[in-house]
Amino acid sequence: MSNGDALTPVKPPENELLILTGMSGAGRTTAAHALEDMGWYVVEGLPPELITTMMDIIARHPGSVEKLAVVLDVRSRGLFTNIQDALAQVKASGINYRMLFLDASDELLVRRFEQGRRPHPLQGSGRILDGIIAERDLLKDIKGGAEVVLDTSSLNVHGLANSMNDLFAADGPIQLRLNVMSFGFKYGVPADANFVADVRFIPNPHWVPELRPLTGQDAEVRDYVLENQGAGEFVDRYVDALLPVLEGYRRENKHYATLAVGCTGGKHRSVAISEELARRLDQQPNVTVNTVHRDLGRE
Repeated sequence: MSNGDALTPVKPPENELLILTGMSGAGRTTAAHALEDMGWYVVEGLPPELITTMMDIIARHPGSVEKLAVVLDVRSRGLFTNIQDALAQVKASGINYRMLFLDASDELLVRRFEQGRRPHPLQGSGRILDGIIAERDLLKDIKGGAEVVLDTSSLNVHGLANSMNDLFAADGPIQLRLNVMSFGFKYGVPADANFVADVRFIPNPHWVPELRPLTGQDAEVRDYVLENQGAGEFVDRYVDALLPVLEGYRRENKHYATLAVGCTGGKHRSVAISEELARRLDQQPNVTVNTVHRDLGRE
């Protein structure tokens, strides 16, 4: 092979590339191990500018690596200065990639570092929280460009591994996976929500004595919520508004989105509306819907 041939870029249409990044302490190691268990070839500490080079090498050896996951963190040389240029080069070379960003609440990240008795890589002589704040600021643009943002605050090791399996097992994510999540505003808005709907305009079943001990999964509460003025129209119009978005996600190769529906406590209205939205969206072609009621069961 001549030197000229060696410099010719090779497009690897059959190879998958996943960029795994996120906040320190949010579970990158667990996620990487889960990917390895699913047959991905995982590389940590690779400078971003070498991603295209590695994909070219893989393409020159068909069958050697079908699925490559590159793990980037604050210790990856050039992460903040070169990552955007490197990813633009990857895209320009014809390589399709996905990016998974792992996140968690500041409180949980502090607790994880304290339990592990390790300093945050950016805290220097300051507090763990100082390092987390600095890292969050540095990663904000990268997070904004991620296809999937997964909040691991409520996930243990097994839960995160299961989520990775749902997203990236077999031939990769299904064409479009929707996570419809009910929540209570008084417990905070989900950090990984792509869309947030506020259904507090519907009268609260909490103030109906016979409905108070029930939840939005009970028929009596569901009927009360959906039969209230404006509730059915809201669901109809919300689904209609989402359809062109879902189609756009397919065109942009985005496979995962979280739709969050909130009421005051996350027990009645948001649960009933989430269940109805999930039922309606699950009827769309090539869409799989998962329903999560984050705050159901809280006092």
